[in-house]
Order: sequence, then C-alpha cells, then structure tokens
Amino acid sequence: MSISAKDVKLLRDKTGAGMMDCKKALKESGGDMDKAIEFLRKKGQKVSEKRADREADQGLVLSRISDDATKAVMIEINCETDFVARNEDFQNQAEKFLDVAFESEIKTVAELLDQEVDGITIEKHLESMVGKIGEKIEINKVVFVETDGGLVDYIHPGNQLGVLVEFEGQIEDDQIGKNVAMQIAAMNPLAVVRDNVDSTVVEKELEIAKEQLINEGKPEEIAEKAAKGKLRRFYEERVLLEQKYVKDNGISVKEYLEQNDAPLVRSFHRLQLGES
Repeated sequence: MSISAKDVKLLRDKTGAGMMDCKKALKESGGDMDKAIEFLRKKGQKVSEKRADREADQGLVLSRISDDATKAVMIEINCETDFVARNEDFQNQAEKFLDVAFESEIKTVAELLDQEVDGITIEKHLESMVGKIGEKIEINKVVFVETDGGLVDYIHPGNQLGVLVEFEGQIEDDQIGKNVAMQIAAMNPLAVVRDNVDSTVVEKELEIAKEQLINEGKPEEIAEKAAKGKLRRFYEERVLLEQKYVKDNGISVKEYLEQNDAPLVRSFHRLQLGES
C-alpha cells in the first residue's frame, strides 16, 4: 500500500524514530498508526536485546532537591557514547524521568521503570529511545532521600558525577554544604565515620598493612601493632569527617563544619558514571 509523507511525518513526530523506520513501520502495520507505534517499540526492544552486551558507561547524573531541602532524588541514566549524552532529546527525556522519580518518591530502578510518562511506562520509553538512537540505554541507579535534617546536592560540570549529602540539621550557608559535597566528589570517602566502614574492608586493610611490615623485616608482634597505626592513616584518607578538608589541609572536614557552626554529615550518596 502507498504510505503518505504526511503519515510518516506524523509517526516521526509521535515517536522520534527515523523517517525510513517510520515508513517501514507504517507499511508493516497496514497504515495503522497505533500498530506502527507498537512495531517501532518492538523494534526498539529487539535492538535493546541485541545490544545488551555493549558497555553503557556514558550518560548523565541528575539530581533534584525540594525547596525546603528535606527531600531529594538523584538518578544515573546511561548510554554508550558521550555524543548521545549531549543530545538535547536524550537530556530532555532524562529530565522527565527525574521529575517522575522526585514527584513519586521513587527508591529503586524497578519502581521507576514502571512509572508512566505521557501515558507510556518509562521502560517502554527506554525501548523506544534504543530503537531511535541505536545505542544501549538504561537507568542504572536511583537514590531517594527524605530527612528531618537538611540536604545538599552537587552535580559536577559535565553531569558525570553527582553527590547528595544529608546533614543532621539545616545548612544555613549553602556554600558550606556545597563545599562538603565537592569534598565527597573529589575525595570519594567510604563512609561518614569509622563505624560505618565495612568490617571486611577494615580487616583487609589491617592484613595488607601487617604483611607489608613483615615483608619489611618487622617481627609479627611489632607488625601487628604498627598495622593499627597504618589503619589510622587509612581512616584519615577514606572517612569523610576525618579527611583533610581539601580547601585547607590544616583542618579536617569535621573541624571545618564545627568552625562554621554547621551541622555534621549524617549520610551521603555519590554516583559516578561507570562505577558499580
């Protein structure tokens, strides 16, 4: 059957798919617009499955925080190339997904994929984007935080790294909160305080330090004691409140907050493209 250019353009406007793909979809569906849209989605699903083994380590990290700084969400949406991540349509879709996550207080990727945007589930939107763009596209992480304290978000230029910080109370000076968030972005701490560091990580660090000292010729008993000293240095490097404040190495992050009468950090989340 003959397919009009008008119908092809209408389908393209509805789906964002390429002109030739739209023409083929309309032919396959006998000119039925709804069936053509379904055909394109199915095509997107096939492309998605075909590309499932591809690395999607580019994309965007986006965040949204409420006006009273008590609720925030952050998502990571991935694609294969930076070229696609900079595409305006890709960015606009990602913002829509972020809006849904924020408004619906979504806590997991599975929950977000089931939500609808313009009457279509986000999972189906992703399939359609795969069909249109030809790259593996997925939402990798969702973080939602609600607190009786205060929240600060920070997205590093380029949207490849984002941080959400929860404080024990409201932050009066936004810049202080941003400085701590930037500290987390730059220094990638494991935890806020020592007690929050995974015990298996601590045991491994002690074991490594002890083995290093034994290999240097230290007796086992002395090596065991000295390893604890090395562990203290490990905490100073990897525990947020004990880290040297990057803008003033003469004080710790905890001292920086205390000197500015700011509440301490309760928790944080750090998302970076390509990290598990």
